Amino acid sequence: MTTAETDKTEHSNHEHSGHSHGASRSGELEGVSDARLLWAVILNQLLTVGQVVAGIFSGSVALLSDAAHNFNDANALLIAYIARGISKKDANERYTFGYRRAEMIGALINLTLLAVIGLYLVYEGIMRFIEPKEIIGWVMAATAVLALVIDVGTALLLWAMSRGSLNVRAAFIHNIVDALGSVAVLVGAGAIIWFDWKWVDPAITLVIAGYVLWQVFKMLPQATRVLMEGTPPNLDLDELISRVEQLDGVEGMHHLHVWELDERHRALEAHVVLGDGNVVELESIKRAIKNCLADEFDILHSTLEFEFTGDEHNQCDDSQVITDH
Repeated sequence: MTTAETDKTEHSNHEHSGHSHGASRSGELEGVSDARLLWAVILNQLLTVGQVVAGIFSGSVALLSDAAHNFNDANALLIAYIARGISKKDANERYTFGYRRAEMIGALINLTLLAVIGLYLVYEGIMRFIEPKEIIGWVMAATAVLALVIDVGTALLLWAMSRGSLNVRAAFIHNIVDALGSVAVLVGAGAIIWFDWKWVDPAITLVIAGYVLWQVFKMLPQATRVLMEGTPPNLDLDELISRVEQLDGVEGMHHLHVWELDERHRALEAHVVLGDGNVVELESIKRAIKNCLADEFDILHSTLEFEFTGDEHNQCDDSQVITDH
C-alpha cells in the first residue's frame, strides 16, 4: 500500500515567523515601494545621456565606458522593475508555482548584460593604451561628480530592496560599480589636469571592467542554480536524511529532490519508508517530518510519499531513482 501526501499550499502549516527566515526576507522585499526602481531607471537614463555627451566632448574613454555601463544599468533596472511586478502575480492553472522565477530570469539577463559590458570595457581600455587620445580633464571631472551624486542616490533607493532579491541585488551591484567608477574617473580627471597622465584614463577603464566581471563571476552561478533547480548550496542532503530518519517511525528516506522556487522558498519531494504497524500513526509522523523540514531546513513546501517496510510491491527501486546528491 502506498500513500501520497501533498501540501496544497506552500505555507499551509508553517507561517509562524519563528520558523521562516525565507518569509521574513520576503516581507522585507515586499515592504519596499516599486516606485524606487522606476526612479532609479529615470535617473540612470538621464545620467547616460549626459555622460555620452560629455565623453564625446572631452575624449575620455573612461567616461564613455561609464556611460555605456550606466545605460546598461538603466536597462537592468527596467528589467528588474518588470520582473518584480510579474513575480507578484498569483499562481494559476498554467503556472501552479506562480511567477516567482521571473526575478531569476531578470537577474540572469542583467548579469549577462553586465558581462558583455565588462568585456567591452576591457577592449576599449586596451585600445586606448595602444592609441591614446587628447582628453579635456575639467569636463571629465565635472561629469564624474554629477555621475557620483546620481549613482549614490540610485544605490540608496535600491539598498533596502537588494537584501531580499538577487534580481534587485544585481541591479544594486551595477550602481555600486558605477559609484566606484565615478570616483575613479574623478581621480583620473585630476591626474590628467594636474600631471597630464593620459594613461590613467584607460587604466581606470580596465579596473572598472575587472570589478564588473568579478561580480558577474560571483552572482551568475546563483541565478543559474535556481533556474536549473539545483540543491540550495547551504543544505546538506545527508544531514537532512539523517535527521528525518531519527524521527520515531521513520525507517528510511529516498528518491529525494530539493530545489529552490526562488531565493526565499525551498521545495522538497521524497519517498519515506515507515516501519510495519505505523499506518495508524501516519498522520502524526507526516506532521513531525514537515515540522522538522520547516524548522531545521527552512523547507515549507514538501511532497511526501509513504511506503512500508513489509510491502515490497509498493517500494520503488532505488537503482532507477535520480537524486540530488
